[in-house]
Amino acid sequence: MGKPIRFKATFLDEISEDIPHQNWGKAEWDADFAAMKAAGIDTVVMIRCGLRKFITYPSEILIGEEKCHRPPVDLVDMFLDLAEKHDMKFFFGTYARKQNGAHTPEEIEHNWDQEKRLIEEAWAWYGHRKAFAGWYLTKEIAENKPEIVAEFCRYGRLCKSLSPGLPIMISPGMRGRKAWLPDDPKARDLDFAIHEKAWDEVMSQISGLVDIIAFQDGHVSFEELPEVLKINKRLADKYGIETWTNCESFDRDMPFRFPPIKWEKLLLKLKAAEAAGIENALTFEFSHFMSPNSFWKSAGHLYNRYMEYLAEINDKI
Repeated sequence: MGKPIRFKATFLDEISEDIPHQNWGKAEWDADFAAMKAAGIDTVVMIRCGLRKFITYPSEILIGEEKCHRPPVDLVDMFLDLAEKHDMKFFFGTYARKQNGAHTPEEIEHNWDQEKRLIEEAWAWYGHRKAFAGWYLTKEIAENKPEIVAEFCRYGRLCKSLSPGLPIMISPGMRGRKAWLPDDPKARDLDFAIHEKAWDEVMSQISGLVDIIAFQDGHVSFEELPEVLKINKRLADKYGIETWTNCESFDRDMPFRFPPIKWEKLLLKLKAAEAAGIENALTFEFSHFMSPNSFWKSAGHLYNRYMEYLAEINDKI
C-alpha cells in the first residue's frame, strides 16, 4: 500500500469542447482558486491554449493564421495572476486544432512550424512569470500513434531548450470499454498485454522529453483499474517518468455527458492509484465537477466528501 493519495493538481478547462461554460470572471475564478488551495491543490494545468477558433490569450499567430476570435480577456495572464496570488504553479497547455484523419508530410510540417512559433510566443509573453512552472502537451493518445509520439518528442525538445528544468506533462487515455459509447462495436475491456506493449514502446521514445505522465482513469472498469495502474507505474518507473493519475471527477457511467462523479467511485479510483504506489493525483476537473462554486450543486457535495477524506487521512499521519 502506498502513501495516502490526494489531489495535487487540476486541469483548467476554460476553452471546453463538451462541457457547459460557467461564464466566470476574475472574481469567480479567484474564489475557485481559493477553494482549490483549501483542498490541497497546488498546481493548475490549462488543458489547452485554444481549440479551433477560440483561444485563451490574444495570440497574434492564431488570430492571424487560424482566424481565431480575439478573446475579450487574456485568460493566461489572469490564471497566472491567480496562481501567484494563491501560491500555485501553472502549466501552459498547447493548441488543439482537432483536425481529423491522417496528415500529409506537408501538413505535419506546417503544423509543427506553427506550434513551434506558438510555444515560443507563449514563452516570450509569459515565461518570466513566477507561477509559470511547466508545459502540458494537449494531444491525447491511448496507444502508440507514431506521428503523435514524434510530436511529443519534438515539442519536448523545444520546451526543454526554452525552459530548462521545467517539467512537461501528458495525459493519455486507455483503450478500455468506457472509451467508447456503450453501443459502439469497438467497446471492449482493456487488453493488458496490448496496453503494456504499446506504452513500453511509447515511453521508451519520450523518456527524457516528457517528465510526467497522468493516464486518464475513466476509460476502464473499476475492476480493471488496479491492475492497469500498476502496469502504468511499472513502465513509467522503468523509463524514469513521474507517474500521476488523472482521477476524473466526472461520471462516465451516466446516460448523459457529464455529471459530477459519485464520491464512492472517486474514492475507489484514488485507492486503486494509492495501491499502485502512485502518490499524486490530477483531476479533470475541479471547477465543474468538484467545486463548491460549480453550477452543479452535487459538485459542492463532492467537495465536502473529499474534504472529509482529507481530514481523515491527515489525522492518520
